[in-house]
Amino acid sequence: MGSVYRKTVTRRMPADAEIIVRKGQRYARYKDGKGRSKTVPVTTGKDGSDRIATPSGTFIAKYRDGSGVVQEVSTGCRDEQAARAVLADLERRAELVKAGVMTSAEDAIANFQATPLSDHFDAYRDYLRARQTSKMRLANMSRQFSRVCSDCGFKRLSDLDGAELTAWLLDREKQGMSAATRNGYRETFVMFANWCCSGTKPRMIGNPFTSVPKANVKTDRRRQRRALTEDELQRLIAVAAARPLAEYGRETVGRDAEAAGGRKKRSNWTYAELTLEGLPSALERARQRLQDNPNLVEKLERLGQERALVLKTLVLTGLRKGELASLTVGQLELDGAMPFAVLDAADEKNGEGNSIPLRADLAGELMVWLAEKLSWTRTESLRTGKPVPTALPAATPLFDVPAGLVRILDRDLKAAGIPKRDERGRTVDVHALRHSFGTLLSKGGVAPRTAQAAMRHSAIDLTMSVYTDPKLLDVHGALNALPALPLNQPLQTEPVAVSATGTDGNRQNLVAPAVAPTPYNPSHLESFPVTLACFDAVTEQRTGNAENPKNLSEKASLAVFASEALEVGMTGFEPATSTSRSNLKNRQNRVKNSVFVDFTSQRLDCKSLHRFSRVSVCFGCQRVEVW
Repeated sequence: MGSVYRKTVTRRMPADAEIIVRKGQRYARYKDGKGRSKTVPVTTGKDGSDRIATPSGTFIAKYRDGSGVVQEVSTGCRDEQAARAVLADLERRAELVKAGVMTSAEDAIANFQATPLSDHFDAYRDYLRARQTSKMRLANMSRQFSRVCSDCGFKRLSDLDGAELTAWLLDREKQGMSAATRNGYRETFVMFANWCCSGTKPRMIGNPFTSVPKANVKTDRRRQRRALTEDELQRLIAVAAARPLAEYGRETVGRDAEAAGGRKKRSNWTYAELTLEGLPSALERARQRLQDNPNLVEKLERLGQERALVLKTLVLTGLRKGELASLTVGQLELDGAMPFAVLDAADEKNGEGNSIPLRADLAGELMVWLAEKLSWTRTESLRTGKPVPTALPAATPLFDVPAGLVRILDRDLKAAGIPKRDERGRTVDVHALRHSFGTLLSKGGVAPRTAQAAMRHSAIDLTMSVYTDPKLLDVHGALNALPALPLNQPLQTEPVAVSATGTDGNRQNLVAPAVAPTPYNPSHLESFPVTLACFDAVTEQRTGNAENPKNLSEKASLAVFASEALEVGMTGFEPATSTSRSNLKNRQNRVKNSVFVDFTSQRLDCKSLHRFSRVSVCFGCQRVEVW
């Protein structure tokens, strides 16, 4: 039989308490917050200070669970009758466990049902913090969880319902919420429910949100980025370097003075927009206006140089904005043969850490930038009377990446004449420079696996599909590799002769792609079809006596001929030809016994090949050599 009681807890001694002694026991007399007089025993705390002993605010239920173990559970009730009702429910569940109606796990899960949902999410948030989830991610998940719980009325774990969440997401879709955002809300609740179902003490039996459908992001893309062309990148970097100073050289243009009442005031005029063509004249006007302030001119030029170098570094490294902002001087290795930057795991998106290779020209410009930065730091130290550094501290940021880089980039794009949004609705922002990095790698012929490593992606599909803009690839030129299929070709009753090097006239261009090694296939075993016909005349010329050939294997395999004929020359890509340097010396010794047959004009009988010890296909001169 269980029981309910109040635990005795100790609290700090009230400031206005009066200590009295009754029958050798010390008591404290004081008034509570409502002005009621209280007299409670005084005890000594662990630190030796006086504390008062008072009963707890809620009742505790003490009973034996289904396994026979004594449990003490807080009922959360201040009223004794309500606490006894909770005790009765606990004892009933213990009897069900003993009878085998419910399991011990189900009984343990029932203990969490009375806990407010916010307390469960606080515990889940502590779990995410232990996993080093970013602060922004935690803030977004907390906001999403609170909004849905408020709209759907989720207050306890038993209130969580997948149908309610589905209906809420459908309402948000009607209000214009994107598919990606809706999936973010769904992911928050799915992850929370999965956490509640896991661990040594699960809080739920199953996840009620697994049946909530996931929105199709491909059919509802709100922000699709595009890659910039090389010409656009050059214009953008040039404008970024000049615009800080050119802003001071903008011309003034008048507005509609009549609409403003004809009065001369600031609302009657404005500054003209900067354009790529008017940038040189704007720079000249800015220098004339600021000729009395050379320090400001130098500061603006330095700011433009930094902005241009920030954009170039983003394009040539594929770094994200936050990753670039985290780089310091101590993380750069620019003196070696292969310069690189060390990206710490705490600053990388995937949390692994990487070495970012740097191009030689970019590494040189970064060295010049750091040298100038050290010079400016020394000058500023002399002006302010601070100690002059001999070198930049290792913790010095490489760049001062502004928080409003997106707005700065938008102004640069407008001045450079680059549309923010193209005809397909794709936009350009700071992260689009990373898309440009991936697209330029593919356009330059970089192997997909190498591009994936440079982009630091876990899946190659992300590199090839999302971060590669097919609009900038020469897809039209790739169609020229397909065979010609004429519609007016006459019907052939006999097998059509197939060219040895392709279907069009440009045969030499198809040789190297057919045999060139790749990272996945370092060697090729491939047969080349050859047009063959009557070979009798050639046989007589080769042997002098067609009926009695000398030193020829009449039962030689055709596969042997093919494998011996496809020799690789010194280039490592093209088959050996009559002019290959690797075959020239050996061929000079046997050229008198060789026979060259133009297979584009004569037909060779395939059975006659057995009379020859060797057959070689010459792609350069379009001949078949036999001996």
